[in-house]
Amino acid sequence: MAGFLCVAVLGGLFLPGCLFHRKRHVDLAAAVNPGDQPDKILYEKASNEIKHGRYDVGRLTLQTLLNTYPDSEYLARAKLAIADSYYEQGGVSGLTESEAEYKDFITFFPTAPEAPMAQYRVGMAHFRLMSKADRDQTEARLAEVELKEFLLKYPEDPLVLRAKARLREAQEVLAEGEFETASFYQMRGAYRAARGRYREIIEKYPNFSGGDQALFGMGQTLENLKTPKEAAPYYSRLVRNFPLSPRVDEAKARLVALGQPIPKPTKATLARAEADATRLRTKSLLQKLAIAMAGTPDTSTALRGPVELGGAQASGIEMAKRVPTTTIPSASIIAQPVGDSNLTSEKAEEAKPAADSSSKGTSAEATDNRPAISANESSPKAAGNNANPSGNPSGPKAQENKANSSGGNQTSAKAEDSNAKSASEDQSGNSTASKKKGRFHIFKKIIKPL
Repeated sequence: MAGFLCVAVLGGLFLPGCLFHRKRHVDLAAAVNPGDQPDKILYEKASNEIKHGRYDVGRLTLQTLLNTYPDSEYLARAKLAIADSYYEQGGVSGLTESEAEYKDFITFFPTAPEAPMAQYRVGMAHFRLMSKADRDQTEARLAEVELKEFLLKYPEDPLVLRAKARLREAQEVLAEGEFETASFYQMRGAYRAARGRYREIIEKYPNFSGGDQALFGMGQTLENLKTPKEAAPYYSRLVRNFPLSPRVDEAKARLVALGQPIPKPTKATLARAEADATRLRTKSLLQKLAIAMAGTPDTSTALRGPVELGGAQASGIEMAKRVPTTTIPSASIIAQPVGDSNLTSEKAEEAKPAADSSSKGTSAEATDNRPAISANESSPKAAGNNANPSGNPSGPKAQENKANSSGGNQTSAKAEDSNAKSASEDQSGNSTASKKKGRFHIFKKIIKPL
């Protein structure tokens, strides 16, 4: 009886599991037709593996296809499938690898119909890695650059609307970070630094949800810098572009104090402001709490409107490769005829051994500081002798100049010897001041060693 009860209990435990057990597919690979090409078989198997989440196996199969069949018609699709697998896998490593693979696909297949999608996903890979505004903004800046490049290269693509929306959201994060920095500078009294930050927000991020705060802060900063005339346009822009802002009344008061007219917003601007206000008011308290606790930035507050492209910015590596042309001075080379005497003298100087210069005891500093004036420069007649085709000066004046030059060389050699001696005395620690020699200085040198 006890055994029967045990069997009944065990049956009651395991029978429901057996009834509702689903048969698992052991082989999830796609069906292979006998007439299919081997590259097609590899591609279909890899796509099936990636579809079921086995990304490593799928990428390995696709890499086998690329290495084995380099001329296959599935080459472009295989490269794109590898990039898509990294993108779908996600994570820091997956998104980083997907960016590299997508850029390789664009490089090898720039005219492929999938090239716009590849460029869009390059920007989205950085967009998904963005941090909050008070943290590192490297990924947000890269997302802005890549999305701008997409909009400039493919302005007619169906993905343009989505790219513009993502670009506005990335710029919202960047502008919020700049606004926090500018507010800190303004609070600390660093008005010049705050002015630069506010100007960057106003010029580069027109769809920033805190644009009214940035305009008012810019006006206040310029007034603190004693330039109220420059502050008036920013107050006017606040009243005209943000008619529902809580700062409108203060901006109007400042314009009246500065003696400036108060502008009126257009109907289109007012309608857009009301639409944005309605959209932002629909958030529930639970949604706001979830956004505050999330690790990703809040991009839902970005305003709708035209996107400022201004050209795609270059990355840090490309900027480092560029050579500034302003630092290279322009130089012109002028060719002049050279006489035979100059060539002969240059050959003679090159053939001189280094021992001659070392025996004279010349120092580099004395040679550099001494003005070297050649015989050709000092005498116009000597310059005329260079025109002699033979190159050998003749006549009593030439011999006299030669003697003078040899005498000058001896004099300079003596001066250089004395300079070398004084330099050696300085290195040995003796005083450099000249001492008068006495009558018995020879005996002093003999007695001193004793």
